[in-house]
Amino acid sequence: MSRESEADLPGEEPLPGTLSEALFGELVAFRRDLHMHPELGNQEFRTTGAIKARLEAAGLRPRVLPSGTGLICDVGSPDRTRPMLALRADIDALPIPDAKTGVPYRSTVPDRAHACGHDVHTTTVLGTGLVLAELHRQGRLPAPVRLLFQPAEEVLPGGAADAIEAGVLDGVGRIVAVHCDPRVDAGRIGLRPGAITSACDRLEVALDGPGGHTARPHLTTDLVTAVARVAADVPALLARRIDARAGLALTWGRIEAGHACNVIPMHAELAGTIRCLELSAWRDAPDLVHAAIDEVATLYGAKSEINYVRGVPPVVNDPAVTELLHDAMAARRGPYAIEDTEQSLGGEDFSWYLEHVPGAMARLGVRTPGSNARLDLHRGDFDADEAAIKVGVELFTAAALLDGNRS
Repeated sequence: MSRESEADLPGEEPLPGTLSEALFGELVAFRRDLHMHPELGNQEFRTTGAIKARLEAAGLRPRVLPSGTGLICDVGSPDRTRPMLALRADIDALPIPDAKTGVPYRSTVPDRAHACGHDVHTTTVLGTGLVLAELHRQGRLPAPVRLLFQPAEEVLPGGAADAIEAGVLDGVGRIVAVHCDPRVDAGRIGLRPGAITSACDRLEVALDGPGGHTARPHLTTDLVTAVARVAADVPALLARRIDARAGLALTWGRIEAGHACNVIPMHAELAGTIRCLELSAWRDAPDLVHAAIDEVATLYGAKSEINYVRGVPPVVNDPAVTELLHDAMAARRGPYAIEDTEQSLGGEDFSWYLEHVPGAMARLGVRTPGSNARLDLHRGDFDADEAAIKVGVELFTAAALLDGNRS
């Protein structure tokens, strides 16, 4: 990997804020502790306490959010003349078992795991705060920076909305974040101006009928057939009622109907997610989905009840803030440590912040270089190359310094 950077150019001074080996070791231990003690959204009391204690030990003054989980912490001298850059991390885990073997930091909590890398995100922002605090003590931090540790990212419509209501963006002019990407090598980041994630909503459907005997389906509503047709036909209908370029996709994750082989049930349920690449399609999606489900259910004589839960809009990266992250990574590791990334169908509540201030999210490479492992997010065997923590800290510290000098 090339180490060419801005610091190597004639007349340029190296950016301060690199991560010492001692602090890196401490951060790895912190990440592993979080990984061993995962907490679900709005239950992250231990996690919040651990972050708060370490920031206070560095002489900072973190403020826990009104919900009791999550916190913000400003680093640097207050300056009301210019808005701050905020660095956001999500701190919650997922309700799935940790399936990793052979590692000492496997989850100790049954059916709970940091399978999306939020422990890495949290440790990265914590480490950045500690480095920036030291730069401030040295008089080398040009502008204050806000650390934002947000709860409940995995809980639709996301903890970001509650955090915003609690005032976490007061005084903030720009916001940045990273998200672990197991397709990108540790030491690299992926960037994309414009939409980098999709919108994501949750859909729950209940179908009802009078029930009956499987010997006489013609005398009742064949509810199993009805639920099967809804599962198969509604996604197909939607594909013909919206521009294919909008990327609207309905995918089912749960279907339940019946208890006995010779009984036509009275009740059936489906649940899934709706994802949209385009904001306009996301806005139209509820009406389209309702109409398609009602059509199919009616055709098979079933009564439908639909619970459409709004989730999050797409994360749309601001070009100028994306450029800031590009310049920060180039200054640290050279331009060859940056790759273009595609828009994913994953949802992220970081999008809610971007409804209020410009910002950008980078994909943080967590795959061990040379590894053939095909790990993915939201899987129990997900893990991260911990070298990514150092990369994330150096990216964020460089972004804070460049942003402060440009403001």
